[in-house]
Amino acid sequence: MVNFFYSIDVRIFYFLNRDIANPVTDKFFTFITLLNHWVIAYVILLGILWFKGGNLGKLSVLGILLTILVSDQLSSNLLKNFFQRARPCNALENVRMLVPCLSSYSMPSSHAVNNFAAAAFFSGLYPRYKVVLYSTATLIALSRPIVGVHYPSDILIGALIGWSVGYVFYLIVQKIYERYFNENNRGA
Repeated sequence: MVNFFYSIDVRIFYFLNRDIANPVTDKFFTFITLLNHWVIAYVILLGILWFKGGNLGKLSVLGILLTILVSDQLSSNLLKNFFQRARPCNALENVRMLVPCLSSYSMPSSHAVNNFAAAAFFSGLYPRYKVVLYSTATLIALSRPIVGVHYPSDILIGALIGWSVGYVFYLIVQKIYERYFNENNRGA
């Protein structure tokens, strides 16, 4: 049964990595998969939340920093070492590599974990941005098999883990905000 699911995972991986490949998607997904292309946008968005978002904005910044710290450590240091799954670029033949192949483990995709954690966290607090947040997280997660470094199941499991972590931190921040900063609860 495990071999059956792995064979499906490999087929979907090759479909994303080779079959739909073209110069436009190669450039696009190579660009969005690299964290250094997003750092400035993250800093600007967090700055806007901190300085223009009031108490909820400040709580959001602190909450997302904790969310990403937990999600990234859970993914990179605990789960990858637990599963010890080789990356497809280290395990399969004829993988199109658009970024360097890493020697670290594959399961789960930290890109998927962290971006879905952020999407779940922020979409709870700012629901009108839900479509943008989840669309961005999905594109970044899909970039990982396209560039050759993750199986589709790595991103699916990563998305579920990330969503769970992000949702828990959203609930915590929401409770803190309602308890200490919401005008309706003052004096109660």
